[in-house]
Amino acid sequence: MKKIILFSLAPFLFACNTAKINNQNNQNLTVTEKYWKLIEINGEKVTAGNFVKEPHFILKSNDNRIIGNSSCNSFSGTYVLDTITNRISFSQMIATEMACIKPTVEEAFLNILKMTDNYSVKNDTLQLNIARMAPLAKFVAVYLK
Repeated sequence: MKKIILFSLAPFLFACNTAKINNQNNQNLTVTEKYWKLIEINGEKVTAGNFVKEPHFILKSNDNRIIGNSSCNSFSGTYVLDTITNRISFSQMIATEMACIKPTVEEAFLNILKMTDNYSVKNDTLQLNIARMAPLAKFVAVYLK
């Protein structure tokens, strides 16, 4: 009798474990493969007057690469993402070195990527943070039509 009960519980235990794995993968999809447009940096709104090209990034999940534009120059690098603890770090960052005609958020944006150690996502808004301090930067997901 005990063997039958344990055996009959196995599919339920497996189903619960599978749901947990799928939930982790879905959470990862909420951050990767999206165009994240910068809307706020160091508590200040980012407007068209703050950039030459729209500052944004995309986390490519197949090779853990980050690509984007920091408001004047393109950049890329690698990232490590832990969706269970919401930890993220960026490394091996490189950027083009074009001269920017007007003042931009570029330097602050690139510095934030160096400092960030965690993130949070609510609906279509991503926040990059360091420790438990106020958000360093906020981004909104942009969906192409």
